[in-house]
Amino acid sequence: MKTKTSFTRSRLIPGIVIIVTGLLIFLLFAINTQPQVTSRFGMNISASSEAIQIPDLVVPAQTGIYVLALVTVFFGAWQMARGIRSTGALIGIVAFSFVASFLIWATQGKSFNMVGMLSSSLVRATPIALAALCGVISERAAVVNIGIEGTMLLSAQAAVISATVSHNLYVGLVVAILTGGLVAAFHAFMVIRFKVNQIVSGVAINIFATGATSFISSRYLEKHTDLFNNSGTFPIISIPLLSKIPILGPVLFENSLVVYLTMLLVVVLQVVLFYTPWGLRTRAVGEHPKAADTLGIDVFFVRYVNVIIGGMIAGLGGAYFTIGSVGRFDEVMTAGKGFIGLAAMIFGKWNPVGAFTSSLIFGFTDSLQVKMQILGTPIPSEFLLMAPYIVTMIVLTGIVGRAMPPAADGEPYEKQ
Repeated sequence: MKTKTSFTRSRLIPGIVIIVTGLLIFLLFAINTQPQVTSRFGMNISASSEAIQIPDLVVPAQTGIYVLALVTVFFGAWQMARGIRSTGALIGIVAFSFVASFLIWATQGKSFNMVGMLSSSLVRATPIALAALCGVISERAAVVNIGIEGTMLLSAQAAVISATVSHNLYVGLVVAILTGGLVAAFHAFMVIRFKVNQIVSGVAINIFATGATSFISSRYLEKHTDLFNNSGTFPIISIPLLSKIPILGPVLFENSLVVYLTMLLVVVLQVVLFYTPWGLRTRAVGEHPKAADTLGIDVFFVRYVNVIIGGMIAGLGGAYFTIGSVGRFDEVMTAGKGFIGLAAMIFGKWNPVGAFTSSLIFGFTDSLQVKMQILGTPIPSEFLLMAPYIVTMIVLTGIVGRAMPPAADGEPYEKQ
């Protein structure tokens, strides 16, 4: 009886949520959409792009929203009657229908460059993804690192100063990565050797980074911009042939070096964590360090290496903010991306591919609020600016699904 009740709830509640979403789409967007009006979505990023040009997508606004609302209600009814096993599929259905309806409503009678926004989403997701990957590699070895925000901030400033002084962006990139590794090594030393509370150590790093970078910025960088704070940025690199693919070409294959390195890191970390002996040892240390120690694995060494590698990844994320995007340092320019990266890590269930995919959702939200301000939607800009952080809170509340961290995550290890 208990099993049957639980099974009914597993169908009933998600089904009701999906049906309510469909009704909200109808009430919020369909009713407020003018008939006979179309929404145009650009399928080409720009005329200068190497990608093959294709026609824009033109959608009858009101009809399109009606269809999306009906499709959402249908899937809600299907969920209640038969059940959809995949939680990811349910979330995808609701999210796609709602976002697509919102875009059609917001762009009725206007033109909206969809490919441009997708490209912007990937770029804006880059620092979030790097922060998430830092968290994954650290917490898989059972070391919590909430000092990612501070690590990225220090690395961003180190990158722009070294690149400006040396007149070489690659020097700035290397310095940023080494800075991230150094900060992470300090965190690892404190929490592994002295067993300092991992949360306290991470908070201390964030506070120190905010104060130190703000002091250096106001004291030196703002007064001597050309000497210390004018590095330039990495150019856009187009991959031959691949960049000519419509839609995918401009989004994936016309990016800067930092974006390409991020995508490469996702693949490398996925392979290392799940298909190599080192990854097996890392996961063993994160799940059951005593058992790993019994088998001859050096728990402390594995944790040190993973935390330092994670810090170097965060250092690459810091480099994105300066030499990867704007070419200068501004105070607290990371703007919480390190914390959003931790949310993406949780949403991605401590998996590199999952963390990257989750980061794309946050990047899309961030890009969307910028585009909506440009289009002049009736939604106040303050609410649009809140969008990425609202999504972060929704993820952290567990509404989108329960995520289980490694069993020993955050626990210091006492060698017997």
